Amino acid sequence: MTRASSHLETEIKLRIEKPAAVRRQLVRLGFSIAKRRVFESNTVFDTPTGDLRAARNLLRLRQAGTVHTLTFKGPPAAGPYKSREELEARFTEVASLGLILERLGYAPVFRYEKYRTEYAAANRAGAAMLDETPIGDFLELEGPGRWIDRAARALGFSPADYITASYSSLYQQYCVSKGISPANMVFSRAARK
Repeated sequence: MTRASSHLETEIKLRIEKPAAVRRQLVRLGFSIAKRRVFESNTVFDTPTGDLRAARNLLRLRQAGTVHTLTFKGPPAAGPYKSREELEARFTEVASLGLILERLGYAPVFRYEKYRTEYAAANRAGAAMLDETPIGDFLELEGPGRWIDRAARALGFSPADYITASYSSLYQQYCVSKGISPANMVFSRAARK
């Protein structure tokens, strides 16, 4: 299948220890908030036999504030960035959409939550997203590879810092490192900010 460039997502994640310092660096580099901080609840769907995961595909239903988005992501291409087909559609009737997916044979297999703030800069080819998650904070850079490299370097990161793993994989690694059984990557009620 040929991938349309308009539907090709190229990104990396960077683990950050000091979100306030990264916010200041983004502003210094000419970025401003494009979308204010919003709570996201994400549900990943798959078949009972894990066909989508086995093919390295993703089917996700996301609620971010009042916006509900269904996303399909194809398998990532090999390389220093996570580059893959991404198709999205927004919906207002999320309960029915979940039922439709279940009637088609898909079931929820993983839930994850985060707070996301999106940054953009005029005349820049990419965007930066600050994600606050139950397993730590990450900065996601999305855009052409050269732009990602320049932006990461300007923020004090190198290609050795690039993370191309999904939040599901990062959560699994986190659970192993902490010796806990994985479930869903969600905030405790007390931790919700």
